[in-house]
Amino acid sequence: MGKSGIIPQEVVESKILLIRGKKIMLDRDLALLYGVETKVLNQAVKRNRSRFPEDFMFRLSTSERNELVTNCDRFGTLKHSSSNPYAFTEQGVAMLSSVLKSERAVQVNILIMRAFVKLREIISTHKELARKVNLIEKRMDSQDKKIYTIFEAIRQLMAPPVGRSKKIGFRREKE
Repeated sequence: MGKSGIIPQEVVESKILLIRGKKIMLDRDLALLYGVETKVLNQAVKRNRSRFPEDFMFRLSTSERNELVTNCDRFGTLKHSSSNPYAFTEQGVAMLSSVLKSERAVQVNILIMRAFVKLREIISTHKELARKVNLIEKRMDSQDKKIYTIFEAIRQLMAPPVGRSKKIGFRREKE
């Protein structure tokens, strides 16, 4: 059990997936966290369908479901399922707390919202880090060009003169 006495935060975070460029949680994972059957969760959503527009919840396509089954062992049971799971965005998960009216649902929703916030912070940190790395690379490219120019100048100074050189000094005249 985590700090809240329900579920460790890491377990909640591990259930967040990226599909269609959105961070989502599947109906089966949410049902497990809420301690209800997936069928019960989906029935509650269907009774309140107007609260779940497309940007809050969508059904996975068969190819998306198959990709999940292929990439994650824990979704093996979906392989033979007759229906595709629902995916809930962060807003959809927040809306679930108003549909599932239990103390556990409230506590789980708090954990899930914290997990989404943490994920956003991590992504933001990585974007900032990537931006800084790009700046350093640009500076290095600039410095590399300058260093290359310096080495070229040194090579030219070290190279023997091209062509015939005149000897310096006195010559004896032939008698």
